[in-house]
Amino acid sequence: MLAMDAQELFQELRGSDQNGFAAVHAPVSHTDQGTPYLQEPGVVVLARPQTNLAGLSGFLEGFESRLRFPEYVQDATPLPEGAQLCKVAGQLCYMSFGPKRSFNEQALRYFDNLKSSGHGSVLEHACFSLLCYGISRSVTHELIRHRAGFSFSQTSQRFVSGRMLRFVERVEYRADEQLHAQFLRRIDRAAEEYAALTERLLEMQEAGVSILSAEARTDLRKKVRQTARSVLPNETEAPIVVTANARAWRHFVEMRANAHAETEIRALALRAFLCLVRMDPVLFSDYTLEALPDGTYAVHTDFRKA
Repeated sequence: MLAMDAQELFQELRGSDQNGFAAVHAPVSHTDQGTPYLQEPGVVVLARPQTNLAGLSGFLEGFESRLRFPEYVQDATPLPEGAQLCKVAGQLCYMSFGPKRSFNEQALRYFDNLKSSGHGSVLEHACFSLLCYGISRSVTHELIRHRAGFSFSQTSQRFVSGRMLRFVERVEYRADEQLHAQFLRRIDRAAEEYAALTERLLEMQEAGVSILSAEARTDLRKKVRQTARSVLPNETEAPIVVTANARAWRHFVEMRANAHAETEIRALALRAFLCLVRMDPVLFSDYTLEALPDGTYAVHTDFRKA
């Protein structure tokens, strides 16, 4: 049921696959003055696990032949790379490589047993890197609170030119013509103020104001941008690359794709989940989707905090 629901929603949100990597892209809109903004998050899978199953052979062949361990790498049922990696790691704990092991065709039951038993540490072996964009700095301030198992690299307003400024409109504003119009005026004004402030700071820098001076060109630009960014609102887009293991991603989905989560981060968590379950349905197939009265979605599992 989940695979069908997730597949349908993935397609509805314009999800796509390129070279085996899932993405849910977000379109860019512009105000009449040309200020770019996005109305929903975008998520792109940048990296996924790659498992050298054949490499186990040399290890498995070193045990007694009657154990028939080498047959492990000949399992006829292929698994997603992340699930295969986690299954190898889990079965190594008990040296469960012989004919009585759980075969790959039983992988869903194998992982459900791990999750229900709370042995989620096995899921930490599989890591996925996602580019998240079309999200505001409000969201990234919440996102980076997820520390265990996560790594973050975010666009710096101190180093990046104002030519790349984009903004993010909340779903609540899109539902009301007055709030939408106010949002458009607000981001136009923010972009204008940032440009004007940058120009004035450059003039002061060229005039030799000491606090804006520096020897290197990069430091000169940085001093201007680190000052000008003070006028940017939380609605400013903050693209970020997030790498986490499957266990950490599951915790993020459970916490943030929840009916009680803030709406913008819930939209991000939903898209992250749709990409992750498409990349590895074995590790993420225990989740179900719930359509909420406000038109958004929540994600649930019986194996919370695995």
